Amino acid sequence: MQIATLNVQNLRLRQRQGEYFLHGAWDTDSPEDPELDPIDRCLTAELLADINADVLALQEVFDQKTLEYFHDEFLLPTGIAPYPYRVCLPGNDGRGLDVALMSRLRLSNIESHASLVPADLGFPAPPGVSADLPVFRRDCLTATVGAVTLFVCHFKSPYPEPRKSWTIRRLEALATRRIIERKFTHPRPDLWLILGDLNEPTRERGETERAISPLESGFASDLMLRIPKPDRWTYFDPHSGLYHCPDALLASPALAERFPDTVPLIVRKGLGLEVERFRGSHLASVGEHRPHASDHAAVTVEFQGL
Repeated sequence: MQIATLNVQNLRLRQRQGEYFLHGAWDTDSPEDPELDPIDRCLTAELLADINADVLALQEVFDQKTLEYFHDEFLLPTGIAPYPYRVCLPGNDGRGLDVALMSRLRLSNIESHASLVPADLGFPAPPGVSADLPVFRRDCLTATVGAVTLFVCHFKSPYPEPRKSWTIRRLEALATRRIIERKFTHPRPDLWLILGDLNEPTRERGETERAISPLESGFASDLMLRIPKPDRWTYFDPHSGLYHCPDALLASPALAERFPDTVPLIVRKGLGLEVERFRGSHLASVGEHRPHASDHAAVTVEFQGL
């Protein structure tokens, strides 16, 4: 089973003069060039088609209608085999950018956790965080595929207030762990995988602990650590010039132990040419900043025989 994750950067279905179109892979670019939008989305589809995973975990998908349109109008024309199982449940992002799954294998036990508040999980609200607000800024989308249970997440970004964002991200990490502990009587021997954009930045000097450490620290095995450190990046911030690895694959101890030699692959061919650290080949239509498939690289992992 091959599983891939990609933050598709603001995938949103819009309508203009009765015609549907997809928002391009940009957030607040200046100047914004809508003529690049369809090229962006062709590149997103081309990237995913090249990977050709059995299961795709996507972040920043607006809704189910957007997911269906992208699948039918952009992904299928690449010639790729269809993904008959597709789900994007409403989350908590005010912009409507949720998490989604597309799979060629049957999905079961699909569950959203977007409505959970801290008390639902037995947590007090951290200082500065309202007890009435949902824990997850998007969702923790759970589904079982084959023998593996997936937890697709997109945690709070570090901006605009890094300290408050750290607190929210820590709560999301604790909540994800609690959900897993409630789902499995003994999580260690079960097969599960946390994947998606956890938005954990490169540790700055003076910081002693990562916000997502409750998911690390012996609870899960970070498969990304199997990649040599110089190559362990999936995102370039053009404003700071820094490279980060917010995209994660956190496997249960049993899953990691069952596949000790499995190393994730970071697929960067859809990034803009401005990302100087990547010296490999790009998709043909990629430009300096745009068009591009996304501002994130895709990450894929294959569990042979699973």
